[in-house]
Amino acid sequence: MVGSGAREHALVRALQQDPAVTDLVCAPGNAGTGERPLDASDPAAVVALALELDAELVVVGPEGPLVAGVADALRDRGIPVFGPSAAAARIEGSKSFAKDVMRAAGVPTAAAMTFEDDNDCAAYLAGAQPPYVVKADGLAAGKGVHVGTDLSAAADFAREALVTLGGRVVVEEYLAGPEVSLFALTDGTTVVPLLPAQDFKRVGDGDAGPNTGGMGAYAPLPWLPDSAVAEIERTVLQPVVDELAARGTPFSGLLYAGLAMTSSGSQVIEFNCRFGDPETQSVLALLETPLAAVLLACATGRLGELPPLRWRDGASVTVVVAAEGYPAAPTIGDDVEVDPLPEGVHVLHAGTRTDGERVVSSGGRVLAVTAVGADLGEARERAYSGVAAVRLRGSHTRTDIALAAVRGEVAIPPLGD
Repeated sequence: MVGSGAREHALVRALQQDPAVTDLVCAPGNAGTGERPLDASDPAAVVALALELDAELVVVGPEGPLVAGVADALRDRGIPVFGPSAAAARIEGSKSFAKDVMRAAGVPTAAAMTFEDDNDCAAYLAGAQPPYVVKADGLAAGKGVHVGTDLSAAADFAREALVTLGGRVVVEEYLAGPEVSLFALTDGTTVVPLLPAQDFKRVGDGDAGPNTGGMGAYAPLPWLPDSAVAEIERTVLQPVVDELAARGTPFSGLLYAGLAMTSSGSQVIEFNCRFGDPETQSVLALLETPLAAVLLACATGRLGELPPLRWRDGASVTVVVAAEGYPAAPTIGDDVEVDPLPEGVHVLHAGTRTDGERVVSSGGRVLAVTAVGADLGEARERAYSGVAAVRLRGSHTRTDIALAAVRGEVAIPPLGD
């Protein structure tokens, strides 16, 4: 396993529960997964470690290494790898590339324009209708998006992104409607969707404050029609996989569609080329099928040979415990301690490391507390009971993860409105 966040800890936990897995290494890892030095974005270093360990499967968690070509380097050495090539990973690495793929595949998405010149972008924004949606074209660790009604703030974000985040921005039409994160396993031909989830990007309750990498998630979605996943597979996921294959850049790994459920139907907000964080924590907590064989089938082109995935009944909720000052200037180096946890709750490490016998914070999102329950309400109660067991000076969480869904307050706009 390549990576160091809560997403990787969730994958490690799922793989550890698979009886077919006899040995597992996570690098560079964290205090929860075990730590092993590795420059995860250095293809040669990852290949060297895989060869040293005689790895039968390498799972690449973060987007950075995938965009850097780590999966390509592993495949070149004949090492099975779960994760797309650098060319296919551009579906996340470049917003403008993703828009081009969607246009070619006929995938429903927001109208958009790409800019490299600040003056052209500012002029376009001045003539657009709020809310304004501005995205850095390249990778930005989940923080390269501005959504708001203030024209000046949108123009300032675009100007800064052009300088610091890749020299290109995409301005999009705003999509109104509740958001869905839908992961799909694929070997480049077959597509197998997972349970739909919803995450919470803003730092504060009620979606207040700046964007973060994600403050919590839940799965499945009681307000989403049963037919929605099959429809998204037909209109979004399979067409994109087919289009990338037709371009000679087949996508093998995890394709993540972020969608808005609008009055015009489901529309794509973005694609990611890997499992999302914190949705992965909630989704994998409900998976009953042993994971290793599924990931290996994706890596070896045999996904279509597997039986349907099995899921446990109930629901799962994940709440992120963030460090003091996150996301602007998180404090690191504080002790992280967890008291005994309630039934159905587990803690996944994200921004942690060991310091002798201590576990200390090393990043902004420190832990992800995940709970399962018979229904969403019970899972939510258990998750927040788990949060109460965490001791980290100055930490903060959102208190409203999954609350609107439990109350039945999430609704998709009627078609045609």
